[in-house]
Amino acid sequence: MKQKNYQNSTKNTLGKLPIWNLKDLYESPKAKKLNNDLNKLRISTKKFEKKYAFKITKISSNQLLKAIIELEDIDTKIDKIMSYAHLLVAEDGNNEKNKIFYQQMQEQITNIASSIVFFSLEINEISEKNLKIIYADKKLKIYKNWIKNIRKFKPYQLDIKTEKLLQEKSITSRSAWIRLFDDTIASLKFPFKGKNLSSAEIFNFLSDKKESNRKKSAEVVSAVLKDNISLFTSITNNLAKDKSINDKWRGLPNPVSSRNLSNVVEDEVVEALTETIKENYPKIAHRYYKIKSKWLKKKSLMYWDRNAPLPFQSQSIYSWKDARQIVTDAYSNFDKRAGNIVNKFFDNSWIHAPVIPGKSPGAFAASTVPSVHPFILVNYQGKARDIATLAHELGHGIHQYLAGRKQTYFNSSTPLTLAETASVFGEMLTFKSLLSITTKENERKGLLANKVEDMLNTVVRQIAFFEFEKRIHHQRKIKELSVDEICEIWIDVQKTSLGPSIKFNDDYKYFWSYIPHFIHSPFYVYAYAFGDCLVNSLFNVYESKLPKFEDKYITLLESGGSDTYDKLLKPFGLNPKRKDFWQKGVNVIENLIDQLEEQN
Repeated sequence: MKQKNYQNSTKNTLGKLPIWNLKDLYESPKAKKLNNDLNKLRISTKKFEKKYAFKITKISSNQLLKAIIELEDIDTKIDKIMSYAHLLVAEDGNNEKNKIFYQQMQEQITNIASSIVFFSLEINEISEKNLKIIYADKKLKIYKNWIKNIRKFKPYQLDIKTEKLLQEKSITSRSAWIRLFDDTIASLKFPFKGKNLSSAEIFNFLSDKKESNRKKSAEVVSAVLKDNISLFTSITNNLAKDKSINDKWRGLPNPVSSRNLSNVVEDEVVEALTETIKENYPKIAHRYYKIKSKWLKKKSLMYWDRNAPLPFQSQSIYSWKDARQIVTDAYSNFDKRAGNIVNKFFDNSWIHAPVIPGKSPGAFAASTVPSVHPFILVNYQGKARDIATLAHELGHGIHQYLAGRKQTYFNSSTPLTLAETASVFGEMLTFKSLLSITTKENERKGLLANKVEDMLNTVVRQIAFFEFEKRIHHQRKIKELSVDEICEIWIDVQKTSLGPSIKFNDDYKYFWSYIPHFIHSPFYVYAYAFGDCLVNSLFNVYESKLPKFEDKYITLLESGGSDTYDKLLKPFGLNPKRKDFWQKGVNVIENLIDQLEEQN
């Protein structure tokens, strides 16, 4: 692919942006098929409970296999309904009908699912003697890893009545606070230059080429968040306390434990990752932002300059057509199978791209169910970072698509340890592709700098977020935190991670309150750093010409969660349990900064 000059300069030249078609899930919230699925679930869950409750520890391997297959069918229908409800709210959270429908589905599904709570509890009551017999059954072998992952929760499970109570009460506790957060974020308006912008639109100005726009947008964001900070503080306090109560009842040793169990990753591996990144703050983040301040001819950078475009950076705006070509070429040049799947997303309306009022900010890939396909949401505004985001989410999409077609429903879900692998690998493919077709020295330097900044945002910033969460949850076990106390923790972790070249004024202290991961998925954020460092090592293996790398990579994605992460990575010679593993991933970032400093 030869270098192309992208001359577009306004949002009006982005071209027609796609909006997903959710009819592959259901025709509408009132669809007969959806209502039929709900009715079938009510019947099938009751039958399942009657057929298997209090019997799992005594049934044969063959009967257990039948039970698992029946449960998979139930869970698939549940996931399909809730995926549809979630995606409707994601595309327009201001739509009252969407919000009501989501709440109705959540309440009905929670009630329906209470009948199957017993199953995982009884799986954990199977004796080790009987478990050996079960694992020896060839037909049950495909569910061995799934059963093992369930049994890791055995020390922390409660009795059936308490488990049902916690599940049903979640609607008016945790889920209710999350809904309040989402509704509030979707309704926020940010006044800027005579317009009321959405969160996606206003945050886009934080990387604007004009410093006055960056500064003004930062002040607007701060003012709006400050107006709502009491509410966000209440939501944070209540969710942290709710989690603390659940953890206490279950006997979980610390606030992060439940996340690590869900992610099927050992505490010591996560600890090694986070400590390695923190030790390297000065070598990568502090060092890079010192260099960037020189590029911008400043002694230091204000926080709104952190993502400022560089003087030598291309200011091109990429149309949607351009973005599709760049990303599709990157994947296709790596492997035609990956490129063909990427094209499915573009050709079949599996992507929602425009920035519209009420739409969920940021980006995500929703796996939905294997019988359908994933959906991708981005807020595309034509910047190079938007292309990186598109490549990232399409990586998730490829992963979800392949695992869904190769594995059973329970085995298609990929744990955190590998969940960000395909997405970050796709970003790297796209970066390398753009770099290979860029001949102008300044533009190449700009691409390198952009990649470093993306990596810092993925690695350093996310570990700082993780440290923020740990401190909030640990202190909330003791007492409720005030606005000032939360803000103080936020500023402290930001200063520590970003270094002395980034300055913060009082406005920035409220920026913690808009980050949805803190609300939706406590402690998930370390997944991004895990994935980035892992992919840095994986990409080195790829560039070292490991025989049949592409086939091994596709097999890795097809495997989903069917085996442990260390076994799935073995064909690449990678072992994240080794102490030096994470440092090798960080070294890749440091080497890129070395290249930039040499060109300085």
